Amino acid sequence: MPAPDRRRTGGSLALLALAQLIFSLDLNIVYVALPDIGADLGFSGQTQQWVISAYVVLAGGFLLLGGRAADLLGRRRTFVAALTVYALSSLAGGLAGAPGVIIAARAVQGIGGALLLPSTLSLLNTLFEEGPRRNRALAVWGGAGASGLTVGALLGGVLTQAFGWPAVFFVNVPLAGLVAVAALFVIPDDRRGAVRERRRFDLPGALTVTGGATLLVFGLVQGPETGWTDPPIIGAFAAAAVLLAAFAVIEARGADPLMPFGLLRNRSLVVGVATTFVFMGTFGALPYFLTVLFQNVHGFSALETGLAFLVPSVAIATGTQLGERMVGRFGTRRTLVVGFAAGVAGTALLAAGCDVDAAFLTTVPGLVVSGVGQGLVWTAMWIAASTGVAPERQGVANGMASTALNLGNAIGLAVLTAVANAGTGGRTGDLLRAAIADGGRTAVLLAAAGMAAGMLVALALHRRRAAAPAPVQTPPVEV
Repeated sequence: MPAPDRRRTGGSLALLALAQLIFSLDLNIVYVALPDIGADLGFSGQTQQWVISAYVVLAGGFLLLGGRAADLLGRRRTFVAALTVYALSSLAGGLAGAPGVIIAARAVQGIGGALLLPSTLSLLNTLFEEGPRRNRALAVWGGAGASGLTVGALLGGVLTQAFGWPAVFFVNVPLAGLVAVAALFVIPDDRRGAVRERRRFDLPGALTVTGGATLLVFGLVQGPETGWTDPPIIGAFAAAAVLLAAFAVIEARGADPLMPFGLLRNRSLVVGVATTFVFMGTFGALPYFLTVLFQNVHGFSALETGLAFLVPSVAIATGTQLGERMVGRFGTRRTLVVGFAAGVAGTALLAAGCDVDAAFLTTVPGLVVSGVGQGLVWTAMWIAASTGVAPERQGVANGMASTALNLGNAIGLAVLTAVANAGTGGRTGDLLRAAIADGGRTAVLLAAAGMAAGMLVALALHRRRAAAPAPVQTPPVEV
């Protein structure tokens, strides 16, 4: 590749990695400020949880639509629009003076996230041809995401303590705005001819899948809070089933479907989508239980908790880089199996630290081993999800994988928190701390069992060297 092209793709990769840093940073930064938000804005009962849930529900519901938008409207256009939505909704959240305003701002921010993740991945997978270059780019992108999780926990504590909770929203405004503006100059323009050649939007499919996925995530997120037999929860699941069934019928009969079922013949994509689901229901649930362990059992402050997360975050970032090298040498299948195996071993070790009297150092070996395994799986699963997918379908393919990621998070947390909280009712003081620790240990071991199931999913991949370059398709002149 000529030097100017290398510099341009290098600049694009830097911007895409920074966008992923912003996205992952925002996943954790609000958690730390949530108690202050609730107290300052006068949230009642558990309604402050909607500051989190509004984001999760809307992001989960719109991910597939976001992927399709990237394919139809242009990847750079969607990327810039997503960052603009992110910046404006963050500004609204920081200025919010009432519960309804901040919840609405978080909902819009969730839509921005649903546009951002698949468009970022689509840009990566079209700028970098399948093989070693794409694998390396995904490793850089994944490392930025791992860093964002730590920065979010640390920055949330520092900003809330120094400037108050609005600062956790305001910090996104200049970051997202600068990346959006820089993208107009650094990321190659969408090819107008390619955009014109694409076909209709499939509005019925978009409405049914977005409505169905949104209601499904709503039920999964709110079920543990209000009770699984609560009429709104049952109604949400029933309506979701109807809408998703209608979506399947529409897609099977449509001339230009939103999600072509032919994509399901790509075994690598199907395994990648299944792996993202398992990943987020197991590895993705661990930070929640670690936060509960550190703060509610060991009494760590928000800042101390953020510092404790430096250990797994460094391990995860290391794993993402190892993952790219392992895929190149051993293939995606073996890398996924090794990553899940490391996750099982490390998470089992981590269970030893789930005790009232356990020191933080007891958790370190498990945090390191499971973190490296998490990084290996993270890089390899996105490589699997993008392998063999035509450039014009990269957006919707990544939307499928991102939707599975979000659903895995919702379902995994719902199941594991129900297990963890089963023995905490009616307890206080030291008895409550002991019950939280015991429940957390059970949930962590259950997550390890889920990772073992992930090994079986990975074995469904073809036995082949995934890093061998496929026939190179000329990328348009964009995690």
